[in-house]
Amino acid sequence: MVLPASCAVLMIAGYASPSEANFADLFTASAPPAATASASDPIPSALKPIDPAAFRSTVERAAKKLMVPAAVVLLRTPQATFRATVGTTELGTAEPPTTGDHFRIASNTKTMTSALILLLAQDGKLRLNDPVSAYVPGVPNGGHITIAELLKMRSGLYNYTDAPELAARMDADPGKAMTPQELLAIAFRRPPNFAPDASYEYSNTSYALLGLVAEKVGGHPLAQQFRDRLFAPLGLAGTSLPGADDLSLPAPYSHGYMYGGTTYALIDRPYPADIQAAARSGKLLPVDYTHQNPSYATAAGGVISTADDLATWIRSLVTGKVLNPAFQQRWLHSPQPEDPAAPDGQKYGYGIAHQRFGPNASMYYHGGELPGFNSFIGYDPDNEVTLVIWTNLTLSPDGRTTAQALLPTVLDQVYAGLPG
Repeated sequence: MVLPASCAVLMIAGYASPSEANFADLFTASAPPAATASASDPIPSALKPIDPAAFRSTVERAAKKLMVPAAVVLLRTPQATFRATVGTTELGTAEPPTTGDHFRIASNTKTMTSALILLLAQDGKLRLNDPVSAYVPGVPNGGHITIAELLKMRSGLYNYTDAPELAARMDADPGKAMTPQELLAIAFRRPPNFAPDASYEYSNTSYALLGLVAEKVGGHPLAQQFRDRLFAPLGLAGTSLPGADDLSLPAPYSHGYMYGGTTYALIDRPYPADIQAAARSGKLLPVDYTHQNPSYATAAGGVISTADDLATWIRSLVTGKVLNPAFQQRWLHSPQPEDPAAPDGQKYGYGIAHQRFGPNASMYYHGGELPGFNSFIGYDPDNEVTLVIWTNLTLSPDGRTTAQALLPTVLDQVYAGLPG
């Protein structure tokens, strides 16, 4: 899925795919609690002072335009922690969302899968230049695709979430479990799109493979390794990877909604005019996708978490609390331009995107999209800014990925001197 420039930053497919747009392109437009926990540090010059009430009302107006049932923005800066919560977690009720509500984080999971792979490399159990064929048989070009190329979306393998039969299968039987091997078979029936490392292309296939690599090398199921090596050490008690037949979310949780069939979240298929008009008028209600089986996502997008946990996770990952110093430097310097003709544009590395969007500001970030939910996580090490956004509507009636559509509004409240 390629995002419109107005949505800019990374989205994910099926968590969808990173946006082709630059951070600079974001700034062409303009329920309690609100703010807590003031900090004593001075505000960096790149940041604006934030008024909690104005911040909350700005988010509320933007969310209302997108027609999302619920939106949550969790922002931490040296000034304070700000929480803007909007709407309801279940249509037909008045249950306001909180930063402790569980939701499906989709491709933000990739930041976790990549971190686990790097920990296994740090342990000496694999090397990033190993071919994937050393761990998973039957991969097209597998003898020439390295673990690093899988991490950086440079494998050239067909992206299984682009296959129309996958969406049709999910719509026909929303509760049916799928294995990584079944999903990879969908991809491997198609020829690769390009030679290994010849280009960049967002691929959930790459991360499904990395999940199998992690299980083979680590000797335990992916969910257990996530828990033992990532979630428990950082105190992420609200974060988990559900089993293949587990359709539930831990309480408290938000329902997740989307207009139309699964394909709208998996590929870049715009809503037709009649769906847009009916959704805007209220004649068409969104479908509740809360309990659609997420096993098609697994290592590429299957984790459940909360805004509070994700804020801790992305800050810990970027500031070196997950990897040792040597592998942390490899991770930090892994992003390379998605488009060689735009070396200063968006970059993608080991399960993370990075972009500089001002002389004194840059962000490591990822996004997530699947039927029912849309989200964004990012950390700016230059200014100690942590940002988590989630919504429980995948796409607005006009086809915008909703958390990413909120991003320009939020960043414009945070940063001084942005273009636009």
